[in-house]
Amino acid sequence: MTRIAAGVIDRLGVRLHPTGPGADPRVLLGLALRRNPRRAQLLVSRVLGKHVPTDPRLVRAAGLLLGRLVADALADRPARALPIPVLHAAVEGDRTAIAALHTAAQAGIEEPPDALVLGFAETATALGHCVAEGLGGADVLHSTRRPVPGFATAGGFTEEHSHATDHLLLPADPDLLRGGRPLVLVDDELSTGRTALNTITALHSAAPRERYVVAALVDVRPGDGELAAGVAALGARLDVVSLARGAVELPPDIAERAAALRAELGADPDSDALPARLARTQNATRAHLDWPSGLPAGARHGFGPAHHRTLASALPALADSLAVAAGLRRGERTLVLGTEELMQLPLRLAQTLADAGHDVAFSTTTRSPAVVVDEPGYALTSGIAFPAHDDPADGPGPRFAYNVGGNVDGAVDGAAWDHVLLVVDPPADTPALHTGLLPALAPYTRRTTLVVTP
Repeated sequence: MTRIAAGVIDRLGVRLHPTGPGADPRVLLGLALRRNPRRAQLLVSRVLGKHVPTDPRLVRAAGLLLGRLVADALADRPARALPIPVLHAAVEGDRTAIAALHTAAQAGIEEPPDALVLGFAETATALGHCVAEGLGGADVLHSTRRPVPGFATAGGFTEEHSHATDHLLLPADPDLLRGGRPLVLVDDELSTGRTALNTITALHSAAPRERYVVAALVDVRPGDGELAAGVAALGARLDVVSLARGAVELPPDIAERAAALRAELGADPDSDALPARLARTQNATRAHLDWPSGLPAGARHGFGPAHHRTLASALPALADSLAVAAGLRRGERTLVLGTEELMQLPLRLAQTLADAGHDVAFSTTTRSPAVVVDEPGYALTSGIAFPAHDDPADGPGPRFAYNVGGNVDGAVDGAAWDHVLLVVDPPADTPALHTGLLPALAPYTRRTTLVVTP
């Protein structure tokens, strides 16, 4: 059932194998070439909504199912069986399976345990939310790479292989991280476990606890050794859960192969075409969200059980009013595009629009530079590059959106999408947004609506 590319990835020499029960990682993941000397391969999730525009119901269902595995681990009971055939069919694009999977994933959600969920920025901010929802609406916080005035740093850690390595924890209530309740760390993939161990070690020194759970869509660690031994050395218990387990096979000369391929395949995504595309402007309309008072737009500073309930109650009306304000039309293809860490709210809006019958895909922009190759089976067949537009603390730099153009099914009049709903928060609504990302998107959509969160 593998869908790995036969060209670039074969030359890179990377192989992905299933190693245990659960979903087939070759179905959940594609492979691409990073522009990062720390690691050659990029595992591209087909159920995350970060690099691949995906049905938002599939993205949310995967997170809820992961939350169900966490709930079983916290309750010390055998893991409930995953609907693997339905999940595989959903990933392959079966819309009936997508709807059935989302319905199944929402069933059996229990009362929230006394646990804190921590999602890793940028890829697992929405995934952490979904796991917390799968736990019945548990407390959730996500790490961030953006300092926020007025919020003290309660902790931090590093992610060695990432393009942007520093993570901050900025809870509005410092007590959120204290106490002895279990901590659930959520990431899209476990490749070595070092980021999870760095985080646990840093937090344990300030607020020791007896139990940790690490949850990932796919676990491709070469073994349980480093992470398990590190947590055991702290005197704590560790459980690891995932939808799929696999192994990544790398050739001994992977660094040399990757460097040669990067040199051969050129610079950043669409960099040669970027000046011309940025010159092609498109006026974006704005849509207002009638946001509930006191509800955070995400978990950067914490999101609790009452917030989950308020958001779930408000979403149908929010999505309905957004559809009217943006002029969404039945039968049109709409992309809801989040920006970097801002994933959860765009995902839930997209999922609610899809539940209402709109043809919606969900994706987000990213800091991660990767090689784009228009080759069947390769995970990143198109990409756009644009300048950062949120005045980041680590300075300016390029940002990317992958698979938003090119060979998208249903392209009309040369545009991949009839409509793009671009969701940003106020610090990202800057002049650089209007001279960067918005015009970079213009060739790929017939209309654009800008949605600014509270």
